[in-house]
Amino acid sequence: MNGDKMSKTVEYYFDFGSPAAYLASTQLKALASDTGATVVWRPMLLGGVFVATGNHSPASVPAKGKYIFADFARFAKRYGVPLKINPFFPINTITLMRIAVGLQLRNDPRFMDYCTAMYRAIWVEAQNMNDPATVGAVLQAAGFDAPALLALASEQAVKDKLKSETELAVARGIFGAPTFFVGEQMFWGQDRLDFVREALAA
Repeated sequence: MNGDKMSKTVEYYFDFGSPAAYLASTQLKALASDTGATVVWRPMLLGGVFVATGNHSPASVPAKGKYIFADFARFAKRYGVPLKINPFFPINTITLMRIAVGLQLRNDPRFMDYCTAMYRAIWVEAQNMNDPATVGAVLQAAGFDAPALLALASEQAVKDKLKSETELAVARGIFGAPTFFVGEQMFWGQDRLDFVREALAA
């Protein structure tokens, strides 16, 4: 019974600063509906993962960065979702990810709305989420109490939780985003969702 339950859960490790994680997020509702699986959203700090693993953003290699953003545009077209390359990339997401963790710690029902708003601000509206004033304006426009969420991000328990979740991600073998787990099977990249589906069906 437990094995069957594990096969029907997919963990989604993400950071809002990753365009690949954004693209994957647009497909998770259909994935859950088609497979009957529960998607568990697992915030992590991608910058921390990179430091711990010695990995770097593909965009740090100019030729690879040029290619991968063209590839992301192909996937956005295939998925039928908007994608705008953010001119302020890379985005320092530590505050944004802390808020995500804080909302989860509180079991806040607005967690998914928050995630949608952050992805949209960065990868649809191409806003400068490195700028605190912009972050505040985006939160308010999405119906959130910006000062309250920014205060949540500064709570020590929230900071500690994001750090421990990021350390756990590294311990599990994660080196980039998005990364999915079905049981102990790991899949990296939004272009591996077909394998995730197969694992859930197995």
